[in-house]
Amino acid sequence: MTHTIRVDIVSAEAEIFSGEATLVVATGELGELGIAPRHAPLITRLKPGHVDVVGTNGERQQFYVSGGILEVQPQVVTILADTAARAADLDEAAALKAKEEAEAALANRGEQLDVAEAQAKLAEALAQLQALERLRKTLKH
Repeated sequence: MTHTIRVDIVSAEAEIFSGEATLVVATGELGELGIAPRHAPLITRLKPGHVDVVGTNGERQQFYVSGGILEVQPQVVTILADTAARAADLDEAAALKAKEEAEAALANRGEQLDVAEAQAKLAEALAQLQALERLRKTLKH
């Protein structure tokens, strides 16, 4: 019998995913986390980045989260994010534009610029682009 864990990915707007998985990989504040069934309980913050969910059939589904909280309980992994999307639904052109705007804002620092905000926007845009790149690599294999 294959052991599974239930996974719920929820954004402020909607539930993005709910289902059974054999593995969940996410980007925590201190690095990448791999969550398998029977993982010890855990609560951690997530950085903007990818979340990979490996289903019971071995199929990998990829998501992007803007950051948030990951909670592991004995039977369920819950990811609460301000923004979450399936990687395939990300808009590459919009992410590239956001990246360029954030880089330009950081290069032309003025008193009006909130550096932390520009850095956060840049990190989010880069995370979206990385999620798209991971999706492309997965589709090629």
